[in-house]
Amino acid sequence: MSEKIISVHHIDKSVSDASGTLHILRDIDFSLSVGETMAILGASGSGKSTLLSIMAGLDTPSAGSVQIAGQNLFDMSEDERAAWRGQHVGFVFQSFQLMGHLNALENVQLPLELAGAKDATTKAKAMLEQVGLGQRMKHFPKVLSGGEQQRVALARAFVMRPQLLLADEPTGSLDAETGQSIMDLMLALNQSFATTLVLVTHDMRLAQKCERFITLEAGRMRSEG
Repeated sequence: MSEKIISVHHIDKSVSDASGTLHILRDIDFSLSVGETMAILGASGSGKSTLLSIMAGLDTPSAGSVQIAGQNLFDMSEDERAAWRGQHVGFVFQSFQLMGHLNALENVQLPLELAGAKDATTKAKAMLEQVGLGQRMKHFPKVLSGGEQQRVALARAFVMRPQLLLADEPTGSLDAETGQSIMDLMLALNQSFATTLVLVTHDMRLAQKCERFITLEAGRMRSEG
C-alpha cells in the first residue's frame, strides 16, 4: 500500500457574524499518497482556496484535522506550523508572489538561505537551469514575462524539495499556451522530485492532467475522479 503523505479528515469551516453562520466547508475527507497529483475544482466561492489554506496550516478548521507526513498540523502552535511548513510544503500562486527587489536567482536562493542551507547559490542556479531560465538569473521580475515569473516561482517552490506542493490557480493569470507549458513543467518537476501536488483550478483541462480530482460545490465534495 502506498504511503499516505496527507490526510484531510472531515474538515468543516464556518464563520459567524450578526447575520448568522456561513458554512464554507462541510465534511471534506480524502488522503493522498506520496507522489500523487490531485486537482480541486469548483466555481468561485466554492471553498477551494480556503481548503488549500487549511491544508497548509495557514487557516484553521472549525472541525476536523489535517495530517502531513504523520504530523497533525493543528497540534502545533502557529509558530511551530510556520517553521514546519517551511521545511515540508511548497507554494505556487496565481500572482507569482516574487520579491520585486530581488532578481530571479535571489528569489530562488531566499528560502534556502532562510533555512540555513549550504551552497544556496549553487542549488538555486541548478534549479533555474532546470526550469529553462539559465540565461535569465540576473533579471528582476518586472522585466520577466508572466510565464518566466511563474517558472521562477516553480523553481523557488521546488528548490526546497518539499514533500507537498500546493498550487492555487498557478496558470490563472497566463494565456492558454503559456499556462499549458507551466502546467506541464510543474507536473514534470513533481514527478522528478516525487512531490505530492494539490492544484486548485477552475479549468477541467488542467485538472485532467492530474491523477485525481475532486469537485467542490458550496463547500461540499460533490464528485471525485
